[in-house]
Amino acid sequence: MLDSSDRSLRRFPLGKRLWLIGGTSESVALARAIASLTLPCTVTVTTSAAEALYPKTPMLRLQVGHLKVNELEQFLQEQQITAILDASHPYAVEVSKMATRAATQRKIPYLRFERPAVNAPDDNLQVICLESFEALLAGDYLLKQRVMLTVGYKALQLFCSWQDRSTLFARILPSVTSLEAALAAGFTSDRIIALRPPVSAELEKALWRHWEISRVVTKASGTAGGEEMKRTVAAELGIPIIVIARPTVDYPQQTSDFSVALEFCQTHINSVQHNAESTD
Repeated sequence: MLDSSDRSLRRFPLGKRLWLIGGTSESVALARAIASLTLPCTVTVTTSAAEALYPKTPMLRLQVGHLKVNELEQFLQEQQITAILDASHPYAVEVSKMATRAATQRKIPYLRFERPAVNAPDDNLQVICLESFEALLAGDYLLKQRVMLTVGYKALQLFCSWQDRSTLFARILPSVTSLEAALAAGFTSDRIIALRPPVSAELEKALWRHWEISRVVTKASGTAGGEEMKRTVAAELGIPIIVIARPTVDYPQQTSDFSVALEFCQTHINSVQHNAESTD
């Protein structure tokens, strides 16, 4: 909890805070910058492992766990949220949709920080861009291939019916949840590897060679999500890579510029401060 005697808080109306939707490396960097600007902020993340990455400072409150729709109104009121900076993962669409709806209904300023996409062409790389996992599974892209899946544990269940039509391997995070999901989806222990990013290009290359991978499936998660490195390794090894596009979300406004995101935070906290002072 914040110490109300902290001098850095006296220039802000009690309780008025930013909500930073976290869970990405960008959100960690934004949290550090927000803290350095002494802006009161509540950060939400889904796991304790993610919580450990954020700075420990009186200016930041960390809330761990999946925020449900029926909990959101209470959260916004208790935290006295005055602006929302959404730096969640590009594929964490439910929390983004929930936040944008709440922002519209309550007229809370909202900004989406979207990590840049990887668009660099490579003449030696065969990229198959698909709009969804459904499009991938409806085709014959994986048929009789040795496939490396780097798509997150939640998507693994989609590939159950392909276990007898191709040889599937999964790279997952080292967590019980991820491992249980992979086993439930039909992956045997010799076809699972648990690694926490960042994964070096050398290790990625060695793993693909060891498993004799002929296709790689990944998400358009940007450089921070390891997509650029996977493209580089795929080009070096001559392996086609299948990239699943980011889900489409109608964000009220968005940016990939770090300075724009921080200006948004300062503007909306300072405007609250100004309004509070003018009514004193």
